[in-house]
Amino acid sequence: MGKLLHLYGQKQNASLHVGFPCRVLSFDQETCMADVQPLILAGVDPPSMIQNVPALGQRLLINGAESVCKPALKQGDTVLVICSDRELKNALNGDIAAADSQRMHSLNDAVIVGVFPCSL
Repeated sequence: MGKLLHLYGQKQNASLHVGFPCRVLSFDQETCMADVQPLILAGVDPPSMIQNVPALGQRLLINGAESVCKPALKQGDTVLVICSDRELKNALNGDIAAADSQRMHSLNDAVIVGVFPCSL
């Protein structure tokens, strides 16, 4: 029974998406959305592309002046992608909102949080 529970736990953990490196396939500078390819094999076949992943920007205070910094991703960049705990869609306008689904750590709620040093 212990071995069965251990295998079940491993299967559940394997389906949990938290954070992983990806290669940028394309990036739309205007919308800050990218199509990315995960770089870690979880099976025999290459992982599927994830489309329309938002890339986070920054609002910085530089020498006392506020500056908005949008990402400038390039095809081939290696980025870190995280998956939100819950569905993001209804909260993207800044209001408290209920999720439309029960999904958790889904690839549909992926966000690019930064670029790895190898791409800088």
